[in-house]
Amino acid sequence: MSLSHPVTWIQIASKSPQGRGMGGSPGRHCLRTAGKFNGTLRRISRAGTLPPAATAGWRAGDARSRDSSPPGARGPPQRPHRADREARQPARPLGTRPGRRAPLGWATSEPRPSSALRPATRLRAGARSRGPPSPGRAGAAAMELGPPPGGAGPAEPGPRLRGLRGDDRAASAAWLSEASAGRRAPSVAAVLPAGGSGERMGVPTPKQFCPVLERPLISYTLQALERVCWIKDIVVAVTGENMEVMKGIVQRYQHKRISLVEAGVTRHRSIFNGLKALAEDQPNSKLCKPEVVIIHDAVRPFVEEDVLLKVAIAAKEHGAAGAIRPLVSTVISPSADGCLDHSLDRASHRASEMPQAFLFDVIYEAYQQCSDYDLEFGTECLQLALKYCHTKAKLVEGSPDLWKVTYKRDLYAAESIIKERISQQICILMDAKEDEEHVGRCLEEMLKKELNHVKVTSGALCHAGRDLQQIILEQCYNFVCVNVMTSDFEETRKLLNALEESNLSILYPVVVISVHFLDYKLVPFGQKMEHLMQIKEFAKEVKKRNILLCGLLVYYPQDEQKLQESLRQGATIIATLIKERSFGLVGQLLVA
Repeated sequence: MSLSHPVTWIQIASKSPQGRGMGGSPGRHCLRTAGKFNGTLRRISRAGTLPPAATAGWRAGDARSRDSSPPGARGPPQRPHRADREARQPARPLGTRPGRRAPLGWATSEPRPSSALRPATRLRAGARSRGPPSPGRAGAAAMELGPPPGGAGPAEPGPRLRGLRGDDRAASAAWLSEASAGRRAPSVAAVLPAGGSGERMGVPTPKQFCPVLERPLISYTLQALERVCWIKDIVVAVTGENMEVMKGIVQRYQHKRISLVEAGVTRHRSIFNGLKALAEDQPNSKLCKPEVVIIHDAVRPFVEEDVLLKVAIAAKEHGAAGAIRPLVSTVISPSADGCLDHSLDRASHRASEMPQAFLFDVIYEAYQQCSDYDLEFGTECLQLALKYCHTKAKLVEGSPDLWKVTYKRDLYAAESIIKERISQQICILMDAKEDEEHVGRCLEEMLKKELNHVKVTSGALCHAGRDLQQIILEQCYNFVCVNVMTSDFEETRKLLNALEESNLSILYPVVVISVHFLDYKLVPFGQKMEHLMQIKEFAKEVKKRNILLCGLLVYYPQDEQKLQESLRQGATIIATLIKERSFGLVGQLLVA
């Protein structure tokens, strides 16, 4: 069967009977061949590695592939291939450059200038641009964006749902402790190509700017990268017409360590522009050259730190590394007449995913050497490192969350995942003493039964100001304000004011449900409802701050059986409001 998504596939080196891979390393998966399946099957290179001792046959084959390129794709005469220059030189270790005796790595690289000396243009978060955008094209120099030092912003950029586990946590700690041991901390940067038009999405807006929960998709990807403290710079390549849009996203959502460059007409040209912004040999370079650079997609928002760490460590050792996933469909090659020509063995091939990481000198040299044909039609960065620098990439098993938002239905899937992630904790605040037994406690217990997989915490509204900072640090985006002693919105208003001041709702919509109990024996129903309908005005105001306010009315007192049923219905309504996060229900007063 054919694939519905265009897939870049790679062939892994098979293991010999002695348990050693084609590269001679036991138990290692390295890149062998690569290709792209998009209606037809195209092999970018032949199977196997290309050692200098076998460059004669390789050069002849490469010349044939260049001669077979479409007219106009070859471009100007290219500089001699690296294999031509090194055919008469003795073999050198993987990852080394000519004239160097040791492999490239953090222990041998020279110190870089302090980031405080960068002459970059910094835009303050939330600042309004003065005057219309410049009509000219964006300059080649990178523009560094981010919030002002010490400026107000979220305590942490979004919920960290899966931290590092076991060996990954230990490796990260050891990696980041190099500076404290007297060695310079490793330098890592990221390049994010974001110049695509999103033709397959079928919408006029490029998919990286499509809203998910009222927030552009690329903002979630930036959030995933900037929460990793050891990534020092994030370079985003966007088209000239979207440069101002991207600046606005960085400012509104207070992203940090972001620099913008103009994208090229193809993916590889956009990545090359991002690498140029990090290279110190460029006249307008404003960023420090890293030892390792991570390349990721702007529309893969769910990458976790453990995968980034694995590919970065593997790139440090091998020169290049990339995440892979098992193929879920069989890849086939059709013949010219539309019939099956042959199929690939799924067991010996993998889907190439992002992120990928490289020693900066390796991937930058590969882009400097690669042909116009590769820059125009290529899609696989690992293949460039293999073809032009003879660097075999270490393949790292990725997680299922590395999928790419490609079609419109993927936006709905991404929204569903984000909603689930930010609904894992609920804070219940009450206007009564914590040790008192009342109907609010019964609602809390019912809610815990309804959401047995969700963390439910509770506290007193009188202590909300004292405890709210800790709640924010725990990344709670769901609040239930239970009003037992009062019949107005005064306590709920205090909570809303505290949430507005905290900036918690910058990245994700915060759900606040104001619960009231109706004692129709003491207060006439009409008078109570007229008072509670003020929720619409409150909700309209706080919605501007991305806070979704709803109301819930529970009849009380009742006999025990009816009360339990009302509380059960109330818990179901609360659970649904939190899971759905519907902007259409903002300001509504629901009755249980």
